[in-house]
Amino acid sequence: MTTRTARTTQAAQTAQAAQATQTSDAAPGAAAHRHGPRLPWAKLAPEVYKAMIALDAAAKKGLEPALVELVKIRASQLNHCAFCIDMHIKDARKAGETEQRIYLLNAWEEATACYSPKEQAALALTEAVTLLTEGFVPDAVYDRAAAHFDEAELAQLIALITTINAWNRFGVSTRMAPGQA
Repeated sequence: MTTRTARTTQAAQTAQAAQATQTSDAAPGAAAHRHGPRLPWAKLAPEVYKAMIALDAAAKKGLEPALVELVKIRASQLNHCAFCIDMHIKDARKAGETEQRIYLLNAWEEATACYSPKEQAALALTEAVTLLTEGFVPDAVYDRAAAHFDEAELAQLIALITTINAWNRFGVSTRMAPGQA
């Protein structure tokens, strides 16, 4: 190996090492999968965990089980919560959800033939509540959901979306690993 080739190889290795360090340390959210869970929050805050379980059960009352799982998966996708995505895809399958609808959920707006107008309205509301990109839920999105859900159902749907977002934040901030549920 020539000196020039050795220097080039060494420079490339140094650059790769620096990039790996930068990715894991400097970029928020990047390479989180390389780290294990931070802490067992449910064991350390058992009253909060019990309250979340009760909230989750209350929030989904009166809503169709398949719709509940679609909403939970979609919010979890937006929040990058691998633990919840994994768990709710398994739950959706148990609730009879098809593979095609699960696979296309990330692009539901382009796959409208796969989802009912009611489901599309729920997914649009899920995205608006989860992202709050404009600081509020647009009237058009809210009105679309209100056209498909009566007031009690709409209140439950908003509670469901809020609850899964809370679960996602616990999962992401403590780096809960998928496959543990």
